[in-house]
Order: sequence, then structure tokens, then C-alpha cells
Amino acid sequence: MDGRTGKQIHAQNADTRLHPASLTKMMTLYMAFTAIERGQVRLDTKFTVSTKAANEVPSRLGLRAGQQIELRYLIRAAAVKSANDAATAIGENLAGSESQFAAQMTAMAQALGMRNTQFRNANGLTQSGHFSTARDMSILGRRLFYDFPQYYSIFSRQSADAGIATVRATNRAFLSNYPGADGIKSGYTRAAGFNLTASAHRGSKRIIATVFGGTSTAQRNATIAKLLDMGFGRVPTRVREIKPEPPQYIVARKSSRRVASAPTASQPPVARPASLKTQPAASASVASKSLNAALNTAMAQAAAAAPPKPEAPARQASASLSNSARPIPKPSRSTTASATDGAVKAALAESSGAAAAALTVSARPVRAPGRDSASASVAAASTASAAVQADLSLEASPKPQRRSETIVAGQGTGGGPEPKPTEKIARASSSGGQVWGISLGRFRTREQANERLIQVAMQENELLQDGLRHIRESSKGYEATLVGLSQSDATGTCAKLAQQNYRCDVTSP
Repeated sequence: MDGRTGKQIHAQNADTRLHPASLTKMMTLYMAFTAIERGQVRLDTKFTVSTKAANEVPSRLGLRAGQQIELRYLIRAAAVKSANDAATAIGENLAGSESQFAAQMTAMAQALGMRNTQFRNANGLTQSGHFSTARDMSILGRRLFYDFPQYYSIFSRQSADAGIATVRATNRAFLSNYPGADGIKSGYTRAAGFNLTASAHRGSKRIIATVFGGTSTAQRNATIAKLLDMGFGRVPTRVREIKPEPPQYIVARKSSRRVASAPTASQPPVARPASLKTQPAASASVASKSLNAALNTAMAQAAAAAPPKPEAPARQASASLSNSARPIPKPSRSTTASATDGAVKAALAESSGAAAAALTVSARPVRAPGRDSASASVAAASTASAAVQADLSLEASPKPQRRSETIVAGQGTGGGPEPKPTEKIARASSSGGQVWGISLGRFRTREQANERLIQVAMQENELLQDGLRHIRESSKGYEATLVGLSQSDATGTCAKLAQQNYRCDVTSP
């Protein structure tokens, strides 16, 4: 597909349901990024590793049951090394269990337009009823690029610090050998074969392609290269960019407080009790109408009882100021107020009978459920909501057949324009002696500067935990800076970044 517009360039068996393998982790990471952006978790939130997550088969990060580890490290391990234990830990901590997380993943896939996808786990290991297509994964790859540009660079990393170990990318051969490649995710199981969703750019062009069922890493990469070359040769240099619209799906955050919200496309409305639909509403309406009518009558009587407003004297062209009539004094405020108060009191007394009659026949309010029952109700509603399918019977779908030697390639489509996200820029503080900083260079746009700041902050979290991100705007562009550091942290960070061929300058107080 043309990554800028989402339009299909070439497709072959693109809607065949097959095992996605570790391409599943693209959705796992999409859900994690969504939770971060919505404030449900932070990159430094510590997740607890369950026994199930610790016992996942390779590829693994090496997590232990009961261990606590920051979300940023789990993201790096899942994206770069394709670690199954890290992906399971992400899902369990975000949704409470992997099965609930898989239901949320499926509902999000439907919201993104992935019509032939159903998830059963967070890591992509072969399981009955767990399937996707080449087209759907191309749609998801484009979504990762447009919906989370601040995190997208993780997919181009060939190695990363995952907290307990430095991990190497499973996709480094393609990233190293294809010019302009910057992601996204590879996958392999014996049932699925060698899968890959790839993205590459040349100038203003961006192509996204997916291959299912490759016979080897080399054959898969060669097929992807041909698809990308075909795309770059066919799409125009200049085209109007069509950004996808935000998905109409909200994942309920984990909280001790349960707050009812309006139903969305993925959440069916909760039926109201019959006692709230009939007589109470009608009785309240009758009482309200009676009271309003009485108040209107009272206000009319008060206006009639008030002294008439004097008319303005006619203007005489020849009259002198000395002969003009003296203004008539305004009526006393106390007189008008007392008349109005008396009329309103009478109206209220007259309408009290109707209001009281309406309240006596109204139903008693239903007692709010306790925390345990509310949790069960919300969980049941979430599960039922996630299981809704727009136009497919996914639950009745047959499980994927064992792969053939056929290569499957696919593309997807995009939506309309997307609102520009609000940027939050922190201001530096000079307290505590942390007045050193680093400059990461100037960039043409604010988005590029902010992306570099987030990338470096994720990579060097230990040294930059006290630093504040700041973007300085000038006529020369947007300078990305991290301020509020100690001299040793600023010097150490620049030394590490210099080893990776990043520009970094230490700024003194």
C-alpha cells in the first residue's frame, strides 16, 4: 500500500485467514501505546510478572515470576526481540488477564478496520481461533506509524536495553540491507511460516507491505523487497496525505472506581430497568409542567400589579431645558419585590399538591451495587462488548489451516484527516543545582524535535530521569533539549549518544 494514503498497490490472497505469529505483538504494542497516551499507565509503571508469563516459550526476555519491571523495558523486549514473556506480561497487567486483553485486542482491530482478525493471546503463539490476514496487518502497520509517531522509532532499533538484558532485533537483516527500511515486525512459527510487515521510505514516498507464509528468512525478505520496489515504482512522488481517523474504541481503565459512560460503537448500551422507563418519568414530567405553569402565572400577576412604566415625554424641538418636565420617580424596589414574592409563594403553594402527588407515585431509586458486583458487571459488559463483531461471525470461523508454500501479500485502506495532537512542553527548573543540559540538535519541525527527545529519554532513562524535555523555537528551527540535569548525567548521556552517532552537545549553566 501507499503509506501516505492507504491505497492498495498490489494484493495476492490478501484476505486469507492465516496464523500471524509474532505480528500479533504489533497490536499488543498498539494497545500499550494507547494506554500510555490516555494516562492509564506510564512508561515507568512497574508491571508484575505472572507465572504464566514467566513460563512462555522462547523467544523470551528471561522474566521471573513475581518480578517487577518497568513497562518501557517490556515494550523494548516485545518490539525488538519479540519476547513472548514480555508480551504476555503487558497484556495481563493492562487488562487483568491475557484472555480479557485478547478480547480488547480483537475489538480494537475491528475499530481499526481489520475485518478478518481475531486474537486469542498477546504474543502470537499458535492457538485455535487466533488468525489474521496480510491486508489487516498492513492496516495495523500503517496505524502504528500515524497514530504513534513518537514511539514508532522503536521498530527500527537493531538492539535495545531491556532492563535485565540488551536484546537484539529479530528483523535486523532486513533493516540493514534494504535502503530506507524503518520497521516494522517479523514473526515465525512452524504453523505460520516466516511472516513480515515492513515499512520503508524514499524521499516523500512511504510503502508498507506484508508477507505471510515465507519459506525462510531470506526468501521472505526477498519477496518483501520486490513488493517495496514495486510500490516505489508505481506511486506518484506528490500525493495528498490521508491520515487515518482515530479509532472509535475506548478501553476501560483499571480503577477501583467504576464510572458509567456513554455507550460507544464497541460498547452496547446497557438496558434501563422497566421502573425507570414508565410511570416515574411521566409523573415527574407532570409535576414539572404544573410547577412551570404556576410560576408563569405568578410572574404575570406580579407584572400586572407593578406600577406602569412612565412613557418618555415627546421631544419638542423648541422646548427649553428650563420648561422640561421633572422625571417621574421609579417605583420602590421593595413594593415590586413584595408583590412578586407574594405571587410566587401563592403559586408554589398551589402547585405543591400536584408535585407531591407526582412524587408519591414515583418509584424508589434503585440502590447502587457494591464494588464487587459493580466490578463483575463491568467485566461482563467489557467481555460482551469486545466479542461483538460488525459483519463477521469470528467465533464460528474455522481455525487456520496449516500453511502452504504460497506467499501472501496484502494492503489496506486509510481514513480521513486526524486532529493534530496537543503537545506538552515542560519548563526547566534551576533548583537543587540541576542546571546542566544537553542539546540534541535542530530540526525542521516541532514533531521531529519531540520525537528525538522521546527516543533519547526512553533509551537513556537511568541518566535522564530528572531531566525535563524542552523545545526551543527560533528562526533556525526547533532545537531539542533536555534540561535540569547534573553535569555528570549530561556528560555521560552525550558520551553514550556519541557512540551511536547521535548529535549531542552539553550546555553549561
